[in-house]
Amino acid sequence: MSTERMSTEPMSTEPVTAEPMSTEPVSTEPVTAAPAAVSSDRPARFLRLYRRLWRTVPRELGFLVLSFPVALATFVVSIALVSTGVSSLILIFGVFIVVGALYVARAFGTFELIRLEWAGRPRIGRPEWQDGRAQQGFWGWLRGLFINGHYWLYLLHCLVLNFVVSLVTWTITTVALVYILAGLTGWAWAPGLPPEWQVNDNDWTLTNTVLGLFGQQRSGDALIASEHIADVIAGLILLVLLPFITRGLVLVHQGVARGLLGPFKSDALQREVIALNASRGAAVSAEGHSLRRLERDIHDGPQQRLVRLQMDLSAAQRHITKDPQQAQDLIAEAMLQAKEALEELRALSRGFAPPILLDRGLIAALESAAIRSSVPTLVFSELPGDANASGPILPQEIERNAYFVASEAILNAAKHSGASQIEVHVSVRRLPEEDVSWLDVAVSDNGRGGATFVPGHGLAGLEERLRGLGGILSVSSPTGGPTTVTAHLPLSVAMPGSVA
Repeated sequence: MSTERMSTEPMSTEPVTAEPMSTEPVSTEPVTAAPAAVSSDRPARFLRLYRRLWRTVPRELGFLVLSFPVALATFVVSIALVSTGVSSLILIFGVFIVVGALYVARAFGTFELIRLEWAGRPRIGRPEWQDGRAQQGFWGWLRGLFINGHYWLYLLHCLVLNFVVSLVTWTITTVALVYILAGLTGWAWAPGLPPEWQVNDNDWTLTNTVLGLFGQQRSGDALIASEHIADVIAGLILLVLLPFITRGLVLVHQGVARGLLGPFKSDALQREVIALNASRGAAVSAEGHSLRRLERDIHDGPQQRLVRLQMDLSAAQRHITKDPQQAQDLIAEAMLQAKEALEELRALSRGFAPPILLDRGLIAALESAAIRSSVPTLVFSELPGDANASGPILPQEIERNAYFVASEAILNAAKHSGASQIEVHVSVRRLPEEDVSWLDVAVSDNGRGGATFVPGHGLAGLEERLRGLGGILSVSSPTGGPTTVTAHLPLSVAMPGSVA
């Protein structure tokens, strides 16, 4: 009976009414829980920040306490040199005194930057002190010195700004430290002071000033006790705020130093322009050397064979009716000359881009060069991904130049090093401070060593080729070996999976 009664009850309607009720809290709970999680995490983050600030307080206090004595010594020495030099400019040695003042200001400014680094602040870059004029003899050096604005900014920092800023920050730091020590310990040693130094009812006190707002006053021992309590509270407040005070004052020094002692933005631009001009000149020079070498190789090799081929064919044509056998011999000789000319043209074409490099990438091309080498050669790849399977993963121009440098280094090692084994290592790295990846191709051998740069030949030519691409060639070849020639080529696109 009970089962029949249950089957007749409208149970199918209960889920219908329960579904909308179950969906209501789902949309509201995440919205109300997220702010609570964020607000609960804020005190923990503030405490972590506060502890980090306290870790640097000793170094920042050391910097601030010594700032005014250092600034005073800097000011005295600089003002003495400048005043003496300016007053004696009518004489010749006055110019040299002013020059000495500029160099002294440079030394003091550099010392200030070192002190900021010791205080835990990020390193501020150093200015560009010399330019092309410094290489034009004494007068060029003197003109470059007086025209360089960094020297005068460093002198301004020594004579005015550092002295004023250090006086203010040193005063604030000293007052804060004295008040913290006096406020926290005054209740212990103040009763031992002479009576005229004790607090009396006629003195202005912070306690009576605050209580006067409520119509109350203290006197006698109650006033002294209230003052001690107020001093302890003020000392505790200053102690709690001390990390923020020291950090703020050090940041003031850092801002002044960054503005006066740091490099100009134009300095970096000028260096980049000089580097681009040098790389362009190197690229043009390397291209010229390559063209002259190609012209010489074609003239000494395939061109001579083609001339010989033409002469053999002409002779065969003359003898084809009178002496067929001799004509066949000449044609066979001509075919041999054509085959050798073709082989030489193929060898020359490797200096541009072999087909395997275009089809299968750098590693496959280097492995092919290793097989052709007369010395056993091993190729090790640390490129991201499977280079042989996925095809070229590097810019085509970078691959071509990397292959040319590596194959040339392998050929030089096989010819001149007397090595019994050669290794080629290819990898990609990325420095943390740079926004560009580098392709490194290192060719090592176990030969006799002693490889050197000879202008216009061998390693010097490879260096010019790399410089034209913004790359670097490094050579380590002590006497007795081993020798390692490494090409560093910049990549315009960061490679996946590259590591520093």
